Amino acid sequence: MISATPIKISEKQLRLIEALGVFHEKGGMQPAAARILALLLVSDNTELTFEEIYETLHLSKSATSNALNFLLSTEKLEYITKPGERRRYFRFKMRGLKEGVHKSLEGITAYNVLLKEVLRLRPENTSEFNSSLQENSHFLDFMKVELPLLFEKWEASKG
Repeated sequence: MISATPIKISEKQLRLIEALGVFHEKGGMQPAAARILALLLVSDNTELTFEEIYETLHLSKSATSNALNFLLSTEKLEYITKPGERRRYFRFKMRGLKEGVHKSLEGITAYNVLLKEVLRLRPENTSEFNSSLQENSHFLDFMKVELPLLFEKWEASKG
């Protein structure tokens, strides 16, 4: 049986893990997943085992397993294996941030198509509400044009 040993985390790192965890929770992420993501960002070791994660964060094995599966399925984490070992080592998926923004843009575009359909079906006597929906739709159209340009600028700035 593998001995579960928590990794060494300073008080400053613990506070940062908690702050990042709360930030991710406010974005809709479950608490355990939020803390795991934060731990993998803050930890001195960039690759942690299942045991190191649940022991360090004082999570149950079940909560850790569920959270890791969620983070893997949403492509926020990835894992590697090492020759001769059966354990998986989890790490933050750095490329996931940029890919996540691209996926968000796809979601925004799909949402805006639906929002425009809602606007077509809205009664005229709710003009103030309709106007707010229209403004939101225009903003999403703006984002659809401008975000790809920001990506192009970013890539060009890297030289």
